[in-house]
Amino acid sequence: MLETTIAAIRPADEAAMAAARELHGRLTKPAGSLGVLEELSVRLAGLAGACPPPLPEPAAVAIFAGDHGVHAQRVSPWPQEVTAQMIGNFLAGGAVVNAFARQAGAAVTVVDVGVATPLPTDPAGSDPAVLDPAVPRLVVASVRRGTRDLMVTAALTRDEALAAVQTGIRIADQLIDAGAGILLTGDMGIGNTTPAAALIAAFTGADALDATGRGTGVDDPTYAHKVAVVRAALARHTPDPADPLGVLAAVGGLEHAALAGLILGAAARRTPVLLDGVIAVSAALAAAAFAPAAVCAMVAGHRSAEPGATVALRHLGLDPLIDLGLRLGEGTGALLALPVVTGAVRVLHEVATFDSAGVAEK
Repeated sequence: MLETTIAAIRPADEAAMAAARELHGRLTKPAGSLGVLEELSVRLAGLAGACPPPLPEPAAVAIFAGDHGVHAQRVSPWPQEVTAQMIGNFLAGGAVVNAFARQAGAAVTVVDVGVATPLPTDPAGSDPAVLDPAVPRLVVASVRRGTRDLMVTAALTRDEALAAVQTGIRIADQLIDAGAGILLTGDMGIGNTTPAAALIAAFTGADALDATGRGTGVDDPTYAHKVAVVRAALARHTPDPADPLGVLAAVGGLEHAALAGLILGAAARRTPVLLDGVIAVSAALAAAAFAPAAVCAMVAGHRSAEPGATVALRHLGLDPLIDLGLRLGEGTGALLALPVVTGAVRVLHEVATFDSAGVAEK
């Protein structure tokens, strides 16, 4: 599945991008007056191979959840059980991601790809083929109950990492088959900013200090320890960025691997994927290592307050649409950026040209 997905990922369509730029030049507005929105719409035209590109709707948020053996290193003050408890909150509609999803009219699918503790029963069922913004869905696709401690050994075997990537690809296919016009990344996993920092350092060559942030807000001693854990894990495993599956297995998380698969699946289907914060962009680095052209499908929703996110976005060549100092995860920043993406495309669909509106040009 991974090989066929990668083979289906193609570069942006240059003719569609040229047509979008030409159309922007004829719309009733000064040339370039919409700033980065114009280039965003051009990129989406290139992804779709059409001008104008399809409106990016309906939207579907996929929240991949997993736990982490490195939690034993005390890199987070939160107990690991919070991962499962927050999934219950997602399914009950009580989390920030739910509030933002309701505002955006986006469906929420929670995917257990590696949660360590038992999950609450989902009364809504588990069919990701139904996009219902009113009913969050749970998909149980657990590869294993949390990763191993990356300080001690590889977090995953290659087969486990592959299984998680392929889970993400399947979820992308299911959501797109159900009608989703854009996918949004979400994540949940206590301790998951530590493997995210290790992934960012491994793929970009950044120092552990520059790739590691405070996550949920750790104090100075815990932060220093967290940096040391990331540095030690990289020294132990010496992950090779030319082997993305090996990097994910050595220092990644199950949700990181699944998010990489979601991104690859979306790119193969020529569907935009709106990235959330540091977990998403660390996974995006893995997706780009598998298939460089997958970057064409990526839209950076926001700039996370985690420093590694900026390192990763710079490496990917992506500029975030908003910068609000967010560091929550869940998909919240991507949801806040969604109207910007939709607006960028709607301009190409609905704004009149100078000729059609009878407006004189300069």
